[in-house]
Amino acid sequence: AFRIDYGAEVESEIQALSERIAASSSLAEDFQPRWLAIKLLEGEADLVERARDAAGADIVSMAEAGRTRIEAMHGDTADIAIADARYGYVHGVVRDVVDTSGMARYTITDRLDRVLTNRWVGLPIFFAVMFVVFKLVVEVSAYFLDWVDAVFAGPITRWVVGLLELLDAPEWFISLAVDGVIAGVGAVLVFVPGLIVLYLFLTLLEDSGYMARVAFVMDRVMRFTGLHGKSFIPMVLGFGCAVPAVYATRTLENRTQRIMTSLLVPLMSCSARLPVYVVFGMAFFGAAAATVITGLYVVGILIAGMVAMVLSRTILKERDDAVFALELPPYRVPTFKALTTHTWQKTKEFVVKAGTVIFIVSIGLWFLMNLPWGVEDQRDSAFGQVSAAAAPVFEPAGFGTWEAAGSLVTGFIAKEVVVASMAQAYVGEDEPEASGPSPSLGEDIREIGA
Repeated sequence: AFRIDYGAEVESEIQALSERIAASSSLAEDFQPRWLAIKLLEGEADLVERARDAAGADIVSMAEAGRTRIEAMHGDTADIAIADARYGYVHGVVRDVVDTSGMARYTITDRLDRVLTNRWVGLPIFFAVMFVVFKLVVEVSAYFLDWVDAVFAGPITRWVVGLLELLDAPEWFISLAVDGVIAGVGAVLVFVPGLIVLYLFLTLLEDSGYMARVAFVMDRVMRFTGLHGKSFIPMVLGFGCAVPAVYATRTLENRTQRIMTSLLVPLMSCSARLPVYVVFGMAFFGAAAATVITGLYVVGILIAGMVAMVLSRTILKERDDAVFALELPPYRVPTFKALTTHTWQKTKEFVVKAGTVIFIVSIGLWFLMNLPWGVEDQRDSAFGQVSAAAAPVFEPAGFGTWEAAGSLVTGFIAKEVVVASMAQAYVGEDEPEASGPSPSLGEDIREIGA
């Protein structure tokens, strides 16, 4: 019969335990003695309990004593010693039956890893890749921003106003639709093209196998700050959305590491912050917006590292010598279907949020900015008064006006709402109305296609 030789020391323990199992009729009827002996020495929890129930605690104690002797002789746990012997046998068989003379010594994956996982250039390459991604995001956003904004502020606004006037809607309802819903939701939707590019490239990096290499390269940095290398995976997910990133911390075995990683995930700049970054970057820095946005992401990472260093040396101090084991998949060319599917799913989530949460918040903000009813100066509205009261808190950070402070406060609901709030707070500041006849439907369509 086929049998793997686990070595003299382990085989003696297996033999003794097998004889004890064979002598137990209740176990011998259901299990092959040698197989069960190996599983008990490996510590399979469910089989240990079944053996205890069927034959009593003596056989379990015998297996535990055998595990202890194996660990003393091999300097490692019994299950590792048994697995090593098993894989050694498999390796020997493969070496005997597989002809590797015609195989390349180093694959393309090996050659790429020698560069991309290098301890000196791995991190600079990662930051350079992310800079290129953000540069493309800003360039695409800049190209589409004016067009989408013009479409919402022009044809769509005129069509909505014309339809509501045709339905004899009251003036306040038209203002709600234009200054509330269109201004709020439209201000966020203008960034959808840029987000599509971001999601596309993040999916490309992930499906190609590169993100696994980044986690490997970051392990040394993570350990310096007091984090385990596995913490990098949830933190990378935090660039997409903090909620699933916090869920992902459940994969960390160490409780202290789970708590610390969960506290640090919100410091990663999620995709919901990108519209805010793009607004300020393009408004104040122009062509250097990509550099500024990349800098904001890097600053978030650096602050997270400093916070981790403080926490790991104070209230969350705990020694963790766990080895960071991560399978590095071979590099692949992502399929077109996978790229489009993942990009569409992530973009749809953002659009749905813009169509629900931001829609509701935009309506609420419009009412708050018009209460008491008929208020002429938005500074005297309910929203303006509350925002003005909160402004001194944000003034040290440069957001001392009621418009900016109020927009930041609404960000507690959803980060994208900041842009929608600013669109409503600053909209209608005595903007001159266009004179002359309204464009025809054909002219509006040509304007959209221009």
